[in-house]
Amino acid sequence: MVAKAPRYTKTGQLTCGPHRRPTAKALGISRGSVYYLPRPVPAADLAAMRRMDKLHLECPFAGSRMLRDLLNREGIAIGRRHVATLMKRMGIEALYRKPNTSKPAPGHRIYPYLLRGMTIDRPNQVWAMDITYVPMARGFVYLAAVVDWYSRRVLAWRLSITMEATFCVEALEDALARYGKPEIFNTDQGSQFTSQSFTGVLAKAEIAISMDGKGSWRDNVFVERLWRTIKYEEIYLRAYDTVSEARASIGRYLGFYNARRPHSSLDRRTPDQAYFTRLPRIAAA
Repeated sequence: MVAKAPRYTKTGQLTCGPHRRPTAKALGISRGSVYYLPRPVPAADLAAMRRMDKLHLECPFAGSRMLRDLLNREGIAIGRRHVATLMKRMGIEALYRKPNTSKPAPGHRIYPYLLRGMTIDRPNQVWAMDITYVPMARGFVYLAAVVDWYSRRVLAWRLSITMEATFCVEALEDALARYGKPEIFNTDQGSQFTSQSFTGVLAKAEIAISMDGKGSWRDNVFVERLWRTIKYEEIYLRAYDTVSEARASIGRYLGFYNARRPHSSLDRRTPDQAYFTRLPRIAAA
């Protein structure tokens, strides 16, 4: 019997599957070391994703059907299922009252929501964290940020090319090392935040864990406003060519956001002023 020729992707990469075995053996390498090269995201999808990101900030209540209709009206031919697929890739979903804001991974523990009816009136009382999609010239990355709820100050942030929990854990550990710890840490129920690697850091530091749930959907608006500010004042004005360029430019903007940008909700103070005025020892350090 003559063996069939190996199959390749459009980019010339050897596909996984039974054809991988004879080729790997002939080359004298481990079969487990032969992988796909990730296919580049089609330009049409990137354009749709960039537009969907803006529409999501303008209409956070819009689900896949409404986004499809909005895109179709703008001349972007796309179906609902494709919109839903891109929304999942971007990590966005319609913002409205529902039982869960995000689906946790199977087996991950869900913690109760602790902020209902609470008055947040001092720094380091409550920290929050979320992830957002960042479009680039030829791709996209994800931005995670730890925010002090009272002062709106961004305490730590990280960029990642995937939505795995690692970069969220790194940002959390960075914030804890720099600014001590909050009384409560609030997130949604996304798999990154329900993972043991993430909640374990909070539990070890004896920080109360709060997760958005039924009846607390309005608290997401606070983080959505932060993302809207960052995107309209920085991200949408750029076309980052590389992750390193995105990291440097976003870092410069967040320095401006914390230290120089006044907020109406803070009586025209900057996040730094609102945060450090109440924490003189940290400011002195």
